[in-house]
Amino acid sequence: MEISGFVSAVVIGIVIGVLGRLVVPGRQRIGVLWTIAVGIVAALLGSAIAAGFGVADTDGPDWIEWFVQIALAALGVAALDRGRTRH
Repeated sequence: MEISGFVSAVVIGIVIGVLGRLVVPGRQRIGVLWTIAVGIVAALLGSAIAAGFGVADTDGPDWIEWFVQIALAALGVAALDRGRTRH
């Protein structure tokens, strides 16, 4: 992976992580770095899932891919938050 690909993954991860965090109701007790990490993983997994269904590259915005990525980020944020509150 080139440096521009890494920077793009981080930027997209930040956006996806923040959007995923906004979807989850209430206050989340995870830090910014965890939010970014969840966003990066959700962006990569969401792209792979969308590609598997053949909806990753469409004419215009890839709304389905974005929806899948944000949903995965929301699940990841909720799971981390829930894991932190149990201790």
